[in-house]
Amino acid sequence: MRRIKVGLVQQSVTSDSSANKERLALNIRDCVAQGAQLVVLQELHNTPYFCQVEDVNNFNLAETIPGPSTGFFGALARELHIVLVTSLFERRAAGLYHNTAVVFDTDGTVAGKYRKMHIPDDPAYYEKFYFTPGDIGFKPIQTSLGKLGVMVCWDQWYPEGARLMALHGAEMLIYPTAIGWESTDSDDEKQRQLGAWQTVMRGHAVANGLPVIAVNRVGHEPDPSRQTNGILFWGHSFVAGPQGEFIIDGSTDKSENLVVDIDMERSEQVRRWWPFLRDRRIEAYGDILKRFCD
Repeated sequence: MRRIKVGLVQQSVTSDSSANKERLALNIRDCVAQGAQLVVLQELHNTPYFCQVEDVNNFNLAETIPGPSTGFFGALARELHIVLVTSLFERRAAGLYHNTAVVFDTDGTVAGKYRKMHIPDDPAYYEKFYFTPGDIGFKPIQTSLGKLGVMVCWDQWYPEGARLMALHGAEMLIYPTAIGWESTDSDDEKQRQLGAWQTVMRGHAVANGLPVIAVNRVGHEPDPSRQTNGILFWGHSFVAGPQGEFIIDGSTDKSENLVVDIDMERSEQVRRWWPFLRDRRIEAYGDILKRFCD
């Protein structure tokens, strides 16, 4: 039986990026001490979620790939002999920046990267100001543990990305994430949002017969502009199996490391029971390439 033990690092973030990275390193080590072979970090984990405001000075937070963070996390992956999924603010060129996931293999080398394709622009999530949409496409990253379909946060709402990763042979779907509530939302609305977030990704698991990993940050981060009350990130990092079943579901308000076994052979059996890929009517899907079918 082929099983992978996966560690999810859900943590709050401070304004001290060096301290954040050192805490991440401690948490990665804790996951490895519990047997993790693959460790996944949350979106833009080195810094607070700076996209709450549009400020050109925040571009100073970006770094090249390779660069200081890839050196730091690559060394950790090599030392601990793990596959590590990170999320960085990439400076590709002057005036050209991406929200980029970087995956390290067990020897510390960069196995591949993914540039976030879907870029939101909502109050307190002004990502279009900072990030150019990705141009790598929905291609899984080959690692020594298998082919990882890594996407980032807002991508998780789009079934097309999940499907394309599956069609390219991804063995699991992974979403580093930064999502939370605004304090003026009612309790009922908060639960609807959280439920929708988990449901859509569990749907990707079912529709593609693949496990899904989502790692979210936790804690309150204030809005520097004070136009909102900031974001209360809702945590709930989770793993769902290929039938959408919860394997583990994190807390709403705690920094914690979640370590769980994933049966990598189960997808094969689930896809035999529910052969969705076999029954797709690909000749009838041309309209999917239109913005809207008027």
